[in-house]
Amino acid sequence: MAPRLCSISVATRRLLGSPGPRAGVAAAPAAAAARSYSKDSEGSWFRSLFVHKVDPRKDAHSTLLSKKETSSLYKIQFHNVKPECLDAYNSLTEAVLPKLHLDEDYPCSLVGNWNTWYGEQDQAVHLWRFSGGYPALMDCMNKLKNNKEYLEFRKERSCMLLSRRNQLLLEFSFWNEPQPRAGPNIYELRTYKLKPGTMIEWGNNWARAIKYRQENREAVGGFFSQIGELYVVHHLWAYRDLQSREETRNAAWRKRGWDENVYYTVPLVRHMESRIMIPLKISPLQ
Repeated sequence: MAPRLCSISVATRRLLGSPGPRAGVAAAPAAAAARSYSKDSEGSWFRSLFVHKVDPRKDAHSTLLSKKETSSLYKIQFHNVKPECLDAYNSLTEAVLPKLHLDEDYPCSLVGNWNTWYGEQDQAVHLWRFSGGYPALMDCMNKLKNNKEYLEFRKERSCMLLSRRNQLLLEFSFWNEPQPRAGPNIYELRTYKLKPGTMIEWGNNWARAIKYRQENREAVGGFFSQIGELYVVHHLWAYRDLQSREETRNAAWRKRGWDENVYYTVPLVRHMESRIMIPLKISPLQ
């Protein structure tokens, strides 16, 4: 039997034609001899015993780690698409989502849209920004409940999906804020599931380590989960291609101090995953 192809309904084709609102691994102490550190590194190791200590206070970890000058909230969506439906899904998505991005009545904007190239196959990843935090998120959700075009889009999309999940995220204060960029680029989403209680230690290390990964503008954004699966960190990187990725990552190991960051953060991780992603045509991150 020939595989069933996905098609878009007549109602949805009318929707697609409608114009938008406006243009536009852990090392044990006994293994210390396995890696040699300079005296400066040993001093940094000693200081790190104190840097990692969290002072007793009532502030939530999210308050200590997130940006203070902005109140943006991010949502990341993972959609696992039926293999035969991926092209139709992309077409539908590329036609509808920019309308929300461009409509000033909706306090949300697209940050990036991708298909996973290496990692889970037939997967789409979308990253949204809500300017104004949780109130903006609720405002957007309430408006979408009455948006007939968007409800038709969701109905059509549901026939194409195997599963979907999302998380609400905050930005790390020491990472770049994602900004639109020209392509072509490939993007790597590195996801770390941390041991509960280690987020501050992770943040303290990466606040110092991020400087080693800025020379080629590869650092796009760093986030940690607030709702959904907790103690999850996402680092988003951009590279020209896979060879550029290899060269950039190898260059970091030649910088004094990068090995310390790896040494101290790997024991904090329960699970990690890397996705290589290709931007959709509508993605502000190209």
